[in-house]
Amino acid sequence: MKCGIDRLLEDPALRRPLVGRRVALLAHPASVTRALVHSLDALAELDGLRLAAAFGPQHGLRGDKQDNMIESPDFLDPVRGIPVFSLYGAVRRPTAAMLDHFDVLLVDLQDLGCRVYTFITTLRYVLEEAARAGKAVWILDRPNPAGRPVEGLRLRPGWESFVGAGALPMRHGLTLGELAHWFVRTHRLELDYRVVTMEGWDPTRPPGYGWPLGERVWINPSPNAPNPWMARCYPGTVLLEGTTLSEGRGTTRPLELFGAPHLDAGRLVAEMEALAPHWLEGCRLRTCWFEPTFHKHAGQLCAGLHIHTEPPVYDPGTFRPWRLQALAFKALRRLWPDYPLWRDFPYEYEYGRLAIDLINGGEALRRWVDDPAATPADLDALAEADERAWEEEREAVLVYR
Repeated sequence: MKCGIDRLLEDPALRRPLVGRRVALLAHPASVTRALVHSLDALAELDGLRLAAAFGPQHGLRGDKQDNMIESPDFLDPVRGIPVFSLYGAVRRPTAAMLDHFDVLLVDLQDLGCRVYTFITTLRYVLEEAARAGKAVWILDRPNPAGRPVEGLRLRPGWESFVGAGALPMRHGLTLGELAHWFVRTHRLELDYRVVTMEGWDPTRPPGYGWPLGERVWINPSPNAPNPWMARCYPGTVLLEGTTLSEGRGTTRPLELFGAPHLDAGRLVAEMEALAPHWLEGCRLRTCWFEPTFHKHAGQLCAGLHIHTEPPVYDPGTFRPWRLQALAFKALRRLWPDYPLWRDFPYEYEYGRLAIDLINGGEALRRWVDDPAATPADLDALAEADERAWEEEREAVLVYR
């Protein structure tokens, strides 16, 4: 299997339109070739390609910023002598001064397949600003490690944010290149853009079902994305960021497990099984103990659940991480009605709205959890309508069939 960067490096005809033009790269630590050479270094060594600047998304070009809302500065690359601009620092969109440094922007970002992952929003922003400035954008496509499954409510109008780039469901089932097609189509952007497609990517192929296990090395696209199993869980476990429960930051398996001090994990999973056992399929839940070294409940012993999606327990046809995590909240609320579940704090610089609503793209999920009369069938009815509509809409932008 070849990613977009590998095809661009191997095929002189493919990159011929770049000759004589100033080229910039938007990348992060997972932006590497098959040989594990960073794309910035690989491009800089090409004859006839003029690398003029680089950009870094959230967590930085080097991926050194551990947590959310930790900004990266601009700097001068000490090896290449080119400016590196941060799109998660003083600005989120490239400025006119930044755009003046290049003619073509190459976007080489490993995504996770979840609407909340901010690289998607950064993609939208650079496409919009490039369209305004008359700049070209090329997306060097990479796999969606979560594969093709679709799940979750679509973002509601008025809930757009840096963790909500558009009316996508939580698990959208597109690659970054396909998302670029959707943004250009949906927002009627007029610009010179193209997608350098992958070769040989099959999102239905076991055991990776989206991630080419055995063919590509996994490198964290962000510090708390340590493996493909996290990517499978993330469309559900990201909701934990809006709660007082630990999502496992400060452990070696972040966003695959969750818990809190004094939580009765056995009772919680039993209540989940009683409420909607079919929402727990496709994975294995294991009660566990952990002590975060930083972030929520740092230094405290937490009881919780580990969501296992490694082979051989994973089934992409039945695993529904968004429903599973919603069910955990519902079960917790039924067992302990007064539990202080929702965390009220600034999330991605939003101060007027609850983080859980911002993450989920609206208030419906929180209201369902807090309503004692609401049932799993009620949430299913809401989500299934959105999922069917999205599956029909995304047909127009699918590249890999």
